[in-house]
Amino acid sequence: MNKRSVEAWLMAAVLSICLQHTARGAESDAAKTRSAMTESSARKANVMKIRLAIDGKTLAATLDDNAAARDFLLLLPLKLTLRDYASTEKIADLQKKLSTSGTPAGYDPAAGDLAYYAPWGNLSIFYRDFGYSAGLVRLGRIEGGVAALQEPVSVELTIESAGN
Repeated sequence: MNKRSVEAWLMAAVLSICLQHTARGAESDAAKTRSAMTESSARKANVMKIRLAIDGKTLAATLDDNAAARDFLLLLPLKLTLRDYASTEKIADLQKKLSTSGTPAGYDPAAGDLAYYAPWGNLSIFYRDFGYSAGLVRLGRIEGGVAALQEPVSVELTIESAGN
């Protein structure tokens, strides 16, 4: 073999290796994209729906996809006595602390929000808007009105999974 034949053979070998590597990278990227799409679809399919029963009225709610909401779902079914707090929300102590891993340091709740106040370990259901609160983690949102919560009295609440 002469020098040109060897160079041509080496270039062909290098080109072949580069093409194989590029193809593997493209397959890997495609696999990552498929995995992300599957995970996103699974999250959409795994929407966490719950029902709240208060004074004969049933309210539907959707939980967020975060660590605290997933922990909260594991506590269901729950029977709680909600007490009024600051003419803004109803609160009740939970039987255990919820994980706040990966959640923001706080948030600005709106009427209809279900939340977890980590410093006290309690459930909060807002019937009026409120300002930003550090330690507050949104669990989800009630679908529809919250008129059943607006009386400044304690109420009995049952929360259960809606069977997703």
